[in-house]
Amino acid sequence: MRFGPVPVDGAEGATLAHSVRAGAVMLKKGIVLGPAELAALRDAGVFEVTVARLDPGDVAEDAAAGQLARALVPDPATAFLRVGPAARGRVNLHAVCPGVVGLDVEKIHALNRIDPGVTLATLAPFTRVTPGLLVGTVKIIPYAVSGPVLADACAVAAGALRVSPVVRKSAGLVLSEVPGQKPGLIDKGREAIAARLSALGIELEAVRVVPHRVTDMAAALSDLPGEIALILSGSATSDAHDTAPEALRAAGGVVERFGMPVDPGNLLFIGKLDARPVIGLPGCARSPALNGADWVLERVACGLTVASDEIAQMGVGGLLKEIPSRPQPREG
Repeated sequence: MRFGPVPVDGAEGATLAHSVRAGAVMLKKGIVLGPAELAALRDAGVFEVTVARLDPGDVAEDAAAGQLARALVPDPATAFLRVGPAARGRVNLHAVCPGVVGLDVEKIHALNRIDPGVTLATLAPFTRVTPGLLVGTVKIIPYAVSGPVLADACAVAAGALRVSPVVRKSAGLVLSEVPGQKPGLIDKGREAIAARLSALGIELEAVRVVPHRVTDMAAALSDLPGEIALILSGSATSDAHDTAPEALRAAGGVVERFGMPVDPGNLLFIGKLDARPVIGLPGCARSPALNGADWVLERVACGLTVASDEIAQMGVGGLLKEIPSRPQPREG
């Protein structure tokens, strides 16, 4: 592509690089200059304009952005993305359902290394999305790119972006009470968890409120409906053999990990009861503020693997915003 100032008399068929006023008419950047536009420029006393002119084998910005978007999302229906129209070298990619962002990070890095003018920006991996949310944007920065550059970008980025949809549509919640518990704590917990599930399109099928004892909590877990079992105890879980994890074991389940490198959210545990995932929620889950339990719940809801190694990797970026309700804030 050739770019720069040219006489108006030699600009026919070129793309206008900068908006220019021609008398009463504003010629917008990006238009292809034809006889009428050139006449308006001459009449206005404009005899030189800055243009871009494609070379043989170049692909114009909108066509290039469309091709790259189709390579990134070859099957929008199975990627749960809507591919928008190309405009000014840009194509936007929107989620069509609740879920989390799925990326092939290495492919996207490779794409963005090919040429500075060929770009893809996305949300962070595993970001929760809702229908209509912008997930990624393709942008061709110059007015055209060479065909071989575009072909390389399409090849390395094939299928690199998708949304992992929510596949578990129901959950049950066990809430435990301790003697002398603050009034309203049960209702606060129920409402906060119901709101989190609703945002994911998940139905809260049942809530069991029981004393904070292993036997009572185990019994509640055993007959709890829902594809996900959640536990929010009246007393914080402070050890892998504390009451709530022991209740899961007593019900016949297993505890796979206690503790996570995300704050707020350190005191989460995760396990299974038969094939059903069980999440022991930290006390901060009573707050609507983002915490580590959100990251785990969102991935579990989408059917993704959330084992010990996946939780260990959440520490990078896991220092979340402090909340004033914490009894011992990080700093006085």
